[in-house]
Formats: sequence, structure tokens, C-alpha cells
Amino acid sequence: MIDHIVLVKFGESTTQEQLQEVVDRFKALKSHLTGVVDIQAGIDFSGKSQGYRVLLSVRFEDRASLEAYVPNPHHQAVAAYIREVGREDSIVVDIEI
Repeated sequence: MIDHIVLVKFGESTTQEQLQEVVDRFKALKSHLTGVVDIQAGIDFSGKSQGYRVLLSVRFEDRASLEAYVPNPHHQAVAAYIREVGREDSIVVDIEI
């Protein structure tokens, strides 16, 4: 299995409502992807995240499922929305578990 973890940093003008929309769109991806074991997403509340405000964690069955995720049109639509609402940076980590 593969854990795919993404932390996203947004500009100060990004609203709480827009952050929640990002989380909702992340969670909705599960019904459009194959090979997904679990999907979690949320907004940081700790204030310790160095400005990275949204986290996505996806557990895939295998590397092939992860590779199919990147070009998936539903994933690409979420990525476009994230850019639209002020994404400044992101960190992506993929580990085999």
C-alpha cells in the first residue's frame, strides 16, 4: 500500500469557506478514483503547521493506483480550484507501507 500525503499552504486572502471547499473536494475524490483504500482531509487547527493549512492523506492499494490519480480529471479539477483560491506552496510525500 501507498500513503500519499499533501500539505497545502494558502495566501492570507483565502477564506475559511474556501479552505473548507478544498477539503470537501478532496474527500469527494474517493468516488472518482480506483484503488483508494481511504481518504482523509482537513484544516489545521493547531497553528503549528508553518502556514500549511490543509492536509490530504490518501491510502492507495498500490503504486499503479497512485500513478493513475495524478492525471485523473477529477483530481486535476481540484488542483485547479486550489490554485484559483490562492495556493502558495505544497509538500507531497509518498511512502510505501
